[in-house]
Amino acid sequence: MMLIEETGVADTTLPVDVFKAHLRMGSGFGNETLQDEVLVSFLRAAVAAVEARTGKALIRRSFSWSLSSWRDECAQHFPIAPVHSVDSVAIKSADGVETIVDAQMYWLDRDMQRPALRTTGAALASIPRFGMVTIGFEAGLGSDWSQVPADLQQAVFLLAAHYYEFRHETTLSDGCMPFGVSSLIERYRPMRLGMGIGG
Repeated sequence: MMLIEETGVADTTLPVDVFKAHLRMGSGFGNETLQDEVLVSFLRAAVAAVEARTGKALIRRSFSWSLSSWRDECAQHFPIAPVHSVDSVAIKSADGVETIVDAQMYWLDRDMQRPALRTTGAALASIPRFGMVTIGFEAGLGSDWSQVPADLQQAVFLLAAHYYEFRHETTLSDGCMPFGVSSLIERYRPMRLGMGIGG
């Protein structure tokens, strides 16, 4: 499986000025933009970490997702949510011949936790041996930062501030996430289904 972000989040979309206020950085000294580049990098790192932990894309953008086989012939759950649209489904054979699947052969199940590509027939399009399917889709909670839920905005600010405060520390664990951040994102994390439930 390979998930590629086709359109990234623009620097102008990130709330740098709001983050400065969160950090209580001084203003009016003529050097307000001096640290913008490093603040953007910490915001990006925090957004990426929150997205990885929650399985939710915060800012709406385009992705492509390649698979060598379907997990279920009737439905394939997406690795990230919420999915707004499926733009294309393309089957590629081992010799590189690509075939676009008719959009009438599938539909998008817009579940907030586990969106899925589902078949309108007996099964999803067959993937040839040594071939793959690539799904182009758009996902994200908001088209801009103002549409991201407030608790996730706060989680990003807290985590980015944590990265900023400990930017010279080399002994922190790669998986380090402050408790306050974990609490804020908990309800967005993927649901764990019990034995024999779901698919």
